[in-house]
Parts: sequence; structure tokens; C-alpha cells
Amino acid sequence: MNAEIERRIGDNIRRLRQEANMTQETLSAKLQLAGCDITRSAVAKIEVGQRHLYPDEVVLIKQILNTTYDEIFNLE
Repeated sequence: MNAEIERRIGDNIRRLRQEANMTQETLSAKLQLAGCDITRSAVAKIEVGQRHLYPDEVVLIKQILNTTYDEIFNLE
């Protein structure tokens, strides 16, 4: 995947997480409770575009942050 696209998606996830008043630690804990083995460090790397997202992570992030795929993947 293109590094610029990954960075923008990471920016979107960070913004959505902050709008939900959620820390990286809380998001990773909620993902873990939903069955996704992810650390706070991995969430941080996703938010800066240094780690790829897996499809199951995207689905759970969408649910946890109560958002849409359009919001997560908005590249504008």
C-alpha cells in the first residue's frame, strides 16, 4: 500500500479516536476484548502510517469508534 495513503488513514483513525475521547490504550484494550491481539504501540504505529491494517482490525475499529468506512478511508 502507498505510504501516503496509510498515513492519511492513520490520521483519520487518530482523529476519530480523539473525537470519541478515547486514548490509544483504551482503543487497544477494546480491540483486545473484541478478540484482536493488538497493543497500544501497534495502534500508535497505525496512526502514523508505520503499520498496515488488517481487515478484521478495520471492522472492529469502525464498530468501536462508531464510525463509517467512508470516515476511516477518506483520502481528501
